[in-house]
Amino acid sequence: MLKETAELLMADAKPFVYIFVFLYGIVFGSFLNVCIYRIPKGESIVKVNSHCMTCGKKLHWYELVPLFSWVFLRGRCHGCRSKISAQYPLIEGATGLLFVLCLAVKGLSVDMVLCQALMCALLVLSVIDARTKEIPNGINIFIAVTGLIRAALTLIPIIKAHESALDVILGPVVVAGILLIILLVSGGGAIGGGDVKLMAAAGLFLGFRCTVSALVIACVAGSVIHVALMKIKHLGRELAMGPYLSLGIAVSALWGDKITAWYLGFITG
Repeated sequence: MLKETAELLMADAKPFVYIFVFLYGIVFGSFLNVCIYRIPKGESIVKVNSHCMTCGKKLHWYELVPLFSWVFLRGRCHGCRSKISAQYPLIEGATGLLFVLCLAVKGLSVDMVLCQALMCALLVLSVIDARTKEIPNGINIFIAVTGLIRAALTLIPIIKAHESALDVILGPVVVAGILLIILLVSGGGAIGGGDVKLMAAAGLFLGFRCTVSALVIACVAGSVIHVALMKIKHLGRELAMGPYLSLGIAVSALWGDKITAWYLGFITG
């Protein structure tokens, strides 16, 4: 009776839970914008006050409300009236939606929180890599630490994220090892060192089979999307793999087990 009552209360509160998760997601998204702009410049992400990127004006609290401030200010600085990049609301909104998606797939759980942390890191590195063709080591370290926590919680066990300890070991070794060989053979022409480190870190989070799925998804997405961009925007052949690897990692973190089960069922008939 108590269990049924608790389930009924949770069902009634579900819309409010989703709204709350979205709201705290956009708050994290605001911080991710700070990381995106400051990390490539080597600036502190915590010690420097938020300010206009054009005139340097220190921002007031009402200019820092995620999503709403950009709309209220009509996309312009209150001081110098220069345009505020649309990246701010886009990253904030995307973070909120990704947080809600993690909730929908993982439920209210420790694994949901870990997946949300992963999504934050992937968003930041995707934008930075797309702009600079570099993946900051600090972000890869953050993903690796998050993956180690997830692996430890699996082995205790608190969550069921990996098949076994062997899955955790093979995850970062096999796929990253293959990419490392490609890096050495191509002399960096086919893939970058940051990409290898990213897949090694992601392997700790995903495990072996889901890491393979992530790589396959990234390669397919990278090929299709970049070829399309070459045709539409006349881009060169060089591409930043970080955003595509991030896409593969994100999809595998949420649905990797189902994708792997479908594929194995498909090839075995």
